[in-house]
Amino acid sequence: MPQFQQFVQQLINGLSIGAIYALIAVGYTMVYGVLRLINFAHGDVYMVGAMTGFYASTRWFHLQQPTWAGFFLVLVCSMLVCGTLGYFIELLAYRPLRNQPRIVSLITAIAVSMLLEFGGQAKWMFGPDPKPFPDLIPGVEAHPDLVHMGQLVIGKVDAMIFLIALVMMFALRYVVRETKMGLALRAVSYRFDTAALMGVNVNRVISFTFVLGSVLAAVAGVLVGLRSPKVDPLMGLLPGLKAFIAAVLGGIGDIRGALAGGFLLGITEAMVVSYFPKGSEYRDGVAFLVLIAILVVKPSGLFGRAVQEKV
Repeated sequence: MPQFQQFVQQLINGLSIGAIYALIAVGYTMVYGVLRLINFAHGDVYMVGAMTGFYASTRWFHLQQPTWAGFFLVLVCSMLVCGTLGYFIELLAYRPLRNQPRIVSLITAIAVSMLLEFGGQAKWMFGPDPKPFPDLIPGVEAHPDLVHMGQLVIGKVDAMIFLIALVMMFALRYVVRETKMGLALRAVSYRFDTAALMGVNVNRVISFTFVLGSVLAAVAGVLVGLRSPKVDPLMGLLPGLKAFIAAVLGGIGDIRGALAGGFLLGITEAMVVSYFPKGSEYRDGVAFLVLIAILVVKPSGLFGRAVQEKV
């Protein structure tokens, strides 16, 4: 493959992977922006979204063949389940500890993550065995390529992942910038007490933040199921950590930074796999190398700003 075509091919692959990271990273950065809390259970909400997509398509609705209606039905179902899960995680695990030291909430986040991961392996839940995710998009199995120019290939699934991720990001921007709830969310992110004095229901806004982030994670879970042959209860561990790194890379607390960090991390991984010997063995380690580098060079991230705290 010519060098330019190889570069463009890996750029396309990176954008597809980065779209998944970006959708998950937004959930991290929204919760941090409001509560100053790293919700380490968020990667496992993404896993629940993928597993819900599997069960919705194969057990609940018994979709016999790929259709657009079936795909959107599965997507909405996963969004509802994960949105509800995000609501109850905040209500039961984080809200009672809101006035406690942050380390308490952080430990609780890790505990919730472990509960979802290992509870999901129980036989009465998802089970420990990987599940083959079904084809939900019509025409992909017979004609997987959307564009095929020489050796440059753009797959239908990759293009759809990128397109749906963009739609969700524009929808998120509209909610945050153009709605009353978005205005309340921005107010709460600045000051809890002042927002409450202005009549903002702080508990409702925080719950909405968790629900919105969980819905985006559900979308990422279903989309990655289309890309991966199988899903399992531990699939959220590494992508969750990478999405957190993407949020830190862009500047945690900044939605633009989470999106940029996700795409940059996805492109970096794709380039490492393509241009370095045994790059596929190091692709996961690259994310943590990026984390160390950004913390050393610019701890506030690409879009973040250093904040001085008075003692």
